[in-house]
Amino acid sequence: MKLYTSTFAPNPRRVTMFIAEKGIAGIENVMVDLAAGEHRSASFLAINPLARVPALELDDGRVLCETRAICTWLEGMYPQPNLMGEDFEERAFIEMADRRVEFHLFAGIANSVRHSHPGLANLEQPQFPDFGASQGEKMRDVARWLDAELANHPYVAGNRFTVADITAFCALEFARGLMKFHPGAEGMTHLQEWRDRIAARPAAGRP
Repeated sequence: MKLYTSTFAPNPRRVTMFIAEKGIAGIENVMVDLAAGEHRSASFLAINPLARVPALELDDGRVLCETRAICTWLEGMYPQPNLMGEDFEERAFIEMADRRVEFHLFAGIANSVRHSHPGLANLEQPQFPDFGASQGEKMRDVARWLDAELANHPYVAGNRFTVADITAFCALEFARGLMKFHPGAEGMTHLQEWRDRIAARPAAGRP
């Protein structure tokens, strides 16, 4: 199998961290240079016509795109350690937590960065700086909600590490690098403690 990925993009990092947590070996990483526009090349568009990473090319030649779909396939192929729920009820609550951080925290961070950071101007044209600034404020509202949640349980979806923690961690690391967002500096002590704890996991390091 081949995983088409990119060094600093947060969605590919979600997949590589998921793979590392499961200890899956034998997947070849194929780097796609977004800054150089390789995702818009004819060769990559043949893999994913939407010009997005990550993409997982299966051994039979099929290509699976979209982060959550890739993780779902990997969970089915490599069920242990379980990261998405042991039964339908746990799966539902983990997916709720994962979707919340993906749609409200992760997306807000991505919109803020893509529309306000000059280094991403080649990826987002036109940029709308006012929209980026407003998204930065809205994502902080979600971060404060998550901080309050983490005061009640040690992980994003409850009492154990799951895919929701991977999504939230990769989102916050993206914000830490390009938005200089540090939860503890803005009074979100529970979120900061959780971030530091997840960062200490071996799988949190970049491949």
